[in-house]
Amino acid sequence: MTGGVHVWANCRVERQLGRAGYRFIAGLDEAGRGSWAGPLVAAAVILPGLEIQRAWWLRGVADSKLLSPETRERLAKIILRRALSVGVGVVAPESIDLLGLTAAGHLCFWRALRNLGIAPDYLLIDAFRIPDARVPQRGIIGGDRKCVSIAAASIVAKVARDRMMRGLALQYPDYGLDGHKGYGTPEHQRLLIDVGPSSIHRHSWAPVSALVI
Repeated sequence: MTGGVHVWANCRVERQLGRAGYRFIAGLDEAGRGSWAGPLVAAAVILPGLEIQRAWWLRGVADSKLLSPETRERLAKIILRRALSVGVGVVAPESIDLLGLTAAGHLCFWRALRNLGIAPDYLLIDAFRIPDARVPQRGIIGGDRKCVSIAAASIVAKVARDRMMRGLALQYPDYGLDGHKGYGTPEHQRLLIDVGPSSIHRHSWAPVSALVI
């Protein structure tokens, strides 16, 4: 699905839940899961109810990985302005090392949910389920390409994390973070070997831990 596809092509799940009586459906996704450096960032987005099938402003919302940085920035501004509620959660690299990726991911989702201004009555999560959630939930494989609320969350999470990484690039100029955003590119690996890991690297990750003295 590309950014040009109309939103009602991927809001079927939300429409079904809306007809079942759910009013505040939160889509959740995360960014930075496979990165070697920087935080894990999750977003929770509650869109308007059944009228999402007629919401012209959601046209183009899709999996953030399918969109250009410029399109993500534009859509993130629209989502933040038009959504019923948006929450963002962040887990720092040292916490990821301490907790492990799975637990850190759950914590990141919980933080995003806590930052919502509206209590959701149903959760739609890309790929995962959240332990001990007190409302119904569904983990959907490839959810960011199947559910518009998850796609919206993927855009918000990606844009928020990219902004954080650009800020970290100014503090840690030796790693080219503004280009690869902490992911494991050949250039990042070369710089890691030359400079050594920093405090914002995930030291439990194998490519990084091999260089930690």
